[in-house]
Amino acid sequence: MSAVARFWRSTIGKKIVMAVTGLIGVGFVIGHMAGNLQVFLGPEKFNAYARFLQGLGGLLWLMRAVLLGAVILHVVAAVQLTRMRGQARPVAYRKGQKEVSTWASRTIRWGGALLFFFIVFHILHFTTLDIFPDYSHTDAYGNVIKGFSKPWVVVLYVVAMLALGLHLFHGAWSSFRTLGASPSSAEPLKRRIALLVAIVVWLGFTVVPLGVYFGFAPEPGATTHTVPAETAVAPAGE
Repeated sequence: MSAVARFWRSTIGKKIVMAVTGLIGVGFVIGHMAGNLQVFLGPEKFNAYARFLQGLGGLLWLMRAVLLGAVILHVVAAVQLTRMRGQARPVAYRKGQKEVSTWASRTIRWGGALLFFFIVFHILHFTTLDIFPDYSHTDAYGNVIKGFSKPWVVVLYVVAMLALGLHLFHGAWSSFRTLGASPSSAEPLKRRIALLVAIVVWLGFTVVPLGVYFGFAPEPGATTHTVPAETAVAPAGE
């Protein structure tokens, strides 16, 4: 068995894979959030951002491939770790007390599952434009305005961003802890960096669907630039 296979089969190997891929995801969502907030600057700025992404060409597809690979590895490692824990103790403790327990940590698996299905919906919604037939293939800004004019879509994104914030709060801290960059703590709210990242990302993504729905984004102008459909972006994923 190769060293890579032995590493992957081990518990610590899977935890390290989850930590590294999780941090890749954190970096992506922060950059994606910053780009999405340009929707409040109007169609010219937002479509310029979309054109910039398209102009990356092969680099954009490389970034997408890395992100997709990170998501797949993260999910597979999480599922396999859960199974390994279950096999190690098929009968649950009659009474147990966790060293550190937060609502975010207790819901991390359900939140992760919700985010996985949300990412699929999001890609179909704003990247491939398969959810609604009336979206434009040349106006990313207009698609965002249309997308968040529907209450159920706004609710879906808001709930998903809440799950993302909770996932980041526990996941970012766990990633740094696994990699040895963060000490163990019995006081969850003192995980200041993880808490700050979670709040900023949650707020930055949530204000977009709510802001658009309640009319805080500028109305689409008469002048728009051609923007290929695959650059139409909105909160929480490519």
